[in-house]
Amino acid sequence: MLEKKAETFNMNRVIDEFDEMTRNADQVQKQTLKEILHKNKSAIYLRNFGINGDNTTDPEGDFKALVPLVTDSELEPYIKRMVDGDTSPILTGHPVPAISLSSGTSQGRPKFVPFTDELMENTLQLFRTAFAFRNREFPIDDNGRALQFIFSSKQYISTGGVPIGTATTNVYRNPNFKAGMRSIMSLCCSPDEVIFSPDVHQALYCHLLSGILFRDQVQYVFAPFAHGLVHAFRTFEHVWEEIVTDIKHGVLSSRITVPSVRTAMSKLLTAPNTELAETIRDKCSSLSNWYGLIPALFPNAKYVYGIMTGSMEPYVKKLRHYAGDLPLVSHDYGSSEGWIAANVTPRLSPEEATFAVIPNLGYFEFLPVSETGEGEQEPVGLTEVKVGREYEVVLTNYAGLYRYRLGDVVKIMSFYNKTPQLKFVCRRNLILSINIDKNTERDLQLSVESAAKRLSEEKIEVIDFSSHVDLSTEPGHYVIFWEISGETNEDVLQDCCNCLDKGFIDAGYMSSRKCKTIGALELRVLEKGTFKKIQEHFLGLGSSAGQFKMPRCVKPSNAKVLQILCENVVSRFFSTAFE
Repeated sequence: MLEKKAETFNMNRVIDEFDEMTRNADQVQKQTLKEILHKNKSAIYLRNFGINGDNTTDPEGDFKALVPLVTDSELEPYIKRMVDGDTSPILTGHPVPAISLSSGTSQGRPKFVPFTDELMENTLQLFRTAFAFRNREFPIDDNGRALQFIFSSKQYISTGGVPIGTATTNVYRNPNFKAGMRSIMSLCCSPDEVIFSPDVHQALYCHLLSGILFRDQVQYVFAPFAHGLVHAFRTFEHVWEEIVTDIKHGVLSSRITVPSVRTAMSKLLTAPNTELAETIRDKCSSLSNWYGLIPALFPNAKYVYGIMTGSMEPYVKKLRHYAGDLPLVSHDYGSSEGWIAANVTPRLSPEEATFAVIPNLGYFEFLPVSETGEGEQEPVGLTEVKVGREYEVVLTNYAGLYRYRLGDVVKIMSFYNKTPQLKFVCRRNLILSINIDKNTERDLQLSVESAAKRLSEEKIEVIDFSSHVDLSTEPGHYVIFWEISGETNEDVLQDCCNCLDKGFIDAGYMSSRKCKTIGALELRVLEKGTFKKIQEHFLGLGSSAGQFKMPRCVKPSNAKVLQILCENVVSRFFSTAFE
């Protein structure tokens, strides 16, 4: 990642190509599906449904008529055969070079997703497209650097001989990544050894130290998710004096014990630098509650970049506190299954961010989300969606996913030429529900934000949160888990509990609470560090630190996470809002 850039990036050409593609989105979609079916025409899965790539005059019509909508559970047996080493054309025409692991936070366990060279090419295409629009708005210097909080966990080889790693790991370790990214990526502050470190805590410390050493060259600050950015600078609050000591004496902290990392960092930290150490000390000492920390540390940074929508929205307020006046730019929209859409309007705030679907990344269908929840309509095509409507994304890609329901609900905000610009709404399956109530992840977030305002009056913030439906009592009730930044009296927390309960404005929930078919909401306050334990749990399952997302709704099947939460409760409160 420290290699010099080679080819010249032509921003205008990339934007022109995107414009041309989106003007012909419908034709591009038809051609993309045709190519997918041709490349995978020998796939057993497709043949089982009577699909043989080339023997049809209407590939799109036959595909929709013969291939059913599926979820990950229906494809799991096929993917397991691939993981176990079956090299026959199961989902794809050729054996896949690797398998990706999802973060696993939704279901309590990672799921396997095929990863192919075409997905790698899609990743590079999306990065180039997003960079072109971003660089048009926020031009960066050719000789600048980026402070990137990226972590690549190890790949392992399955019993069947297939390399397995997180989606980010498969991208970073792909031999085409560095070559493909060289023309659009600022030099990373950190050595490769830090990115590929087996110890994420040591890696994070070294990312921070590397950024400080190159502070005047840093053009932007990046992490895949807003959570990672907030975690990085919360960590900085605790280790900054140690970093200053390292710089002052020119000697790396003894906390760094990984030999390869220590050797690489020692090449950056070659001599004492008293002037830089004192500058950082002065900057940190002069800040009020760490407001504007990022521009104070990196005076030439143009923006802060990462996924800030959906489940990352709760971290935006804290990130904005660290960023001060620096723009927050939302990263693009995708999943472990593949990329979908690019941010072509990077000046929009995270709350307003939309993403334009790139028509050749896959074949996209959109399943209308019924407001009443009754009946399921037929999916519509990419150019057939309606502005203002909500849909679940259905993906067909080159890596063997056919009419695959992603579980993401999006809202169509506008069109860029003929491709929709969408906004992520929520995960369809993350719903708090006991009776006739239906509350999404977004509803939970709004409730927490409302209650957190009462807490902020005491100058205390919600560090993180999750939820659970407790059916062990009669009637069942919602449980909200909070980790907060300080101590306050019970009256304040009781007020917060009542605010949480009243914050769920779903008609089914309110009526059920009033007639007591749903019990009083329970607020459980956790010991500090509880959510860090949850992150450590998922890292232990093979999730990447950069890919981690906190589970917002913990189901009984996610037993270990529920156990961690319940074992770290320090106080609990029951709502009196409906008494």
